[in-house]
Amino acid sequence: MAVKHRGLHYIRRTPRNSPVALTQSRRYMLQQDQVDRSLRPRIAEKISLDPDQRSEQATHAILHECVEQIAANIMVVRSLADPEGPHQLRIGLRRLRSAFAALSSASRSPEMTRLGEEARWLGRQVGRLRDLDVVASEIVPREAKADPRQPGFPKLADSIRREVSKRREDLRTLLAGVRGQAFLDDLTQFVERPGWHGEKSFYHSRELAIPVSKLARKALTKSWDKARKRGRGIKSLGAEQQHELRKALKKLRYTVEFFSSLYRTKDVKRFSARLKKLQKLCGDVNDAAMVKAMLSDNGAFSDADPQRQRAMGWVIGANQVRAEFGWNGAKGQWRKLKKSQPFWE
Repeated sequence: MAVKHRGLHYIRRTPRNSPVALTQSRRYMLQQDQVDRSLRPRIAEKISLDPDQRSEQATHAILHECVEQIAANIMVVRSLADPEGPHQLRIGLRRLRSAFAALSSASRSPEMTRLGEEARWLGRQVGRLRDLDVVASEIVPREAKADPRQPGFPKLADSIRREVSKRREDLRTLLAGVRGQAFLDDLTQFVERPGWHGEKSFYHSRELAIPVSKLARKALTKSWDKARKRGRGIKSLGAEQQHELRKALKKLRYTVEFFSSLYRTKDVKRFSARLKKLQKLCGDVNDAAMVKAMLSDNGAFSDADPQRQRAMGWVIGANQVRAEFGWNGAKGQWRKLKKSQPFWE
């Protein structure tokens, strides 16, 4: 209950249009069962940084955008059944953790570390729904179209849709609960009210007095070096190592997006295009592993129905083949990306 009192304590002292007030307004609407008719999933927006800015200003702009995407999509997930809501919420949580990692070289705090762990926890909960949404709305329909004569696909799709509905309600309950609300409250206060939690302000680090261009170069180099390390010996990487490479590439992409406005658009686009293509190929490998875990003999959808079992086998097999082709393509794309001249150097 203390968490709720702390959140309410700030409403009267907060300007009406500030991010803190907007977060409280979103919560009030949900509590009153009021849904904004214009409500829709919110994608990440481009962050405009000025090369003359100090790093502390840029840091606030980056974290502010992360908070806005997370807060808006929490409301979407709690109010709508749009599959894009969980997708964008998971992206927002991943972007936040990537931002914390990118900014940690200049400033670090115990509260930032704690919020990063909470974002990881919430991301896992959201991911369970998102993975089901992907299988229900993309993967099963794709394979059903490839083999329309297979009678088990409608049965499989129905069972997955039922599980999606259950998982969505579970996530809504979690987001409305004390821990879910506390995360958003604490994150908003951390970003918008420096020092509110009693420790020295995250923004008052001496390192954040440096020009943003220096912070960007340091963050991008750190993320790029980590991705290159994960991709070393790519031909012999196992499943877990492939997954780690995919995560490193995703963090690199988000870091590029955070600081892209500081560099020539042409250079950023060239690098980002290669990065996105590689991510897509690695994503096929991840989808195959996710589908196999979800539809395996020990999964939630296993039963004695032979038609549905055949449909599950088809989906698993087709995605395994897709993953093999994807990984073969990823090796070539990785070589091209490694040869790219980093645009920030």
